[in-house]
Amino acid sequence: MMVSLYSAATGMWAQQYKLDIVSNNLANVDTTGYKKVRAEFQDLIYQYYKNAGAPTAVDSTIPTGIYTGHGTRLSATTRIFTIGNIEHTGNALDLAIMGDGFFQIQLQDGRIAYTRDGAFKIDSEGRIVTANGLALVPNIVVPQDAVAINISPDGIFSVEMQDGTIQNLGTITLVRFVNPAGLKAIGDNLFVETTASGAPIEGVPNQDGFGAIQQGYLEKSNVDVVKEMVDMIIAQRAYELNARTIQTADNMLGTVSTLKR
Repeated sequence: MMVSLYSAATGMWAQQYKLDIVSNNLANVDTTGYKKVRAEFQDLIYQYYKNAGAPTAVDSTIPTGIYTGHGTRLSATTRIFTIGNIEHTGNALDLAIMGDGFFQIQLQDGRIAYTRDGAFKIDSEGRIVTANGLALVPNIVVPQDAVAINISPDGIFSVEMQDGTIQNLGTITLVRFVNPAGLKAIGDNLFVETTASGAPIEGVPNQDGFGAIQQGYLEKSNVDVVKEMVDMIIAQRAYELNARTIQTADNMLGTVSTLKR
């Protein structure tokens, strides 16, 4: 009976974690380039009262055995890197990756971070930067007398000058990972490399499996609101049922404690 108390408690903890993850997904339903997270659970160790396959007195074996579980635990939070909806903005510096790949962003400490958020800006020096002022890699500087910006699907960044000439400023490259789910999220729509993700593989957009760059579009969050609402209801009900299990076990213990009265 005491096992049921602890098992139900682990179930309540697990559903609390799940609700935390669902709430974060819903909070980021309108975050550019956000990738939803899925909670994954594993059952805990088992107490073996009788093992399956154990010999019996009649020269046979036990077909199933007797096992009692001890609850569940959160085993992983997996980020799902499916492509979100593509929204037309008309802004020349809004870029969506139509397929596999990440933009490279230089952090203030010199490290390189990675993002699917292509809502770029121009700072006072003409550099292409994120909303927080972090520079795009490779570094591209737009001349002050440029009148129009054009970015091709294969990442070629060019501008039209006031005299009508076209000036090529460089090529935006992308990176991908063997295991993107192993990337570490650090906030601000950024990820950093880990040993689990593997080293970044750099390439040219629209070539060798990398996605094409679509100028004037943004990739929205891939959160499915209906699915998250269903998961929220399931988590709530599972939490209530585990709490009811604790109450039931407590009532049974109360019954036992009054047998001598």
